[in-house]
Amino acid sequence: MTIAPDDARRDGHLYQVMREFVQSMDDTLPGKFEITKEGIVHDMMSPAKPHELTTLRVRRRLEKVLPEELVAHTGTPDVEEAAEGIMRHPDVMVIAEADMEGEGSFDPRTLVAAVEVVSRSNPDNDWVSKMRDYPLLGIPVYAIFDPRTGSGAVLSDIHSTPDGPRYATRKDFVYGEDVTIGAWTISTEQLPRYP
Repeated sequence: MTIAPDDARRDGHLYQVMREFVQSMDDTLPGKFEITKEGIVHDMMSPAKPHELTTLRVRRRLEKVLPEELVAHTGTPDVEEAAEGIMRHPDVMVIAEADMEGEGSFDPRTLVAAVEVVSRSNPDNDWVSKMRDYPLLGIPVYAIFDPRTGSGAVLSDIHSTPDGPRYATRKDFVYGEDVTIGAWTISTEQLPRYP
């Protein structure tokens, strides 16, 4: 569900109000809150077991092939670009361990890749909104795993368009195939599907 502000302006004050709201709700209501260009997105359902198991398996497989200085991180904090009015929380972030130091949100320009496992309750958040937001944030590679269909896509090569930065290259895959995320290839064997 997207909660759009009445005022369509995306000034710093409005973003700060939305950010404070999200922070106040994080431990109060179930699900996950993020801030997009449209407003606040609330994925009301707690992640299902297939979502969490896919996230775990993708993270472990990436960690086996990543160089030592990079990690496949699944925790907090969020990725935030206040100037764009966007705060997201990828399921898996490929990031240098050194870029995780310090306080506050991660700078999205430090991410090497973002990986999302599509939510059963809000698939457009991953397939539409994040496909728009991640190139705007400068995240060079975005991989989507969809347990609804047993397929996914890897997007890369950010380029300018009249509607803003977009990914120019999309490589679709089906579960069972190897998939390349950035410079690293992992298996998609035995990834769970939603019932």
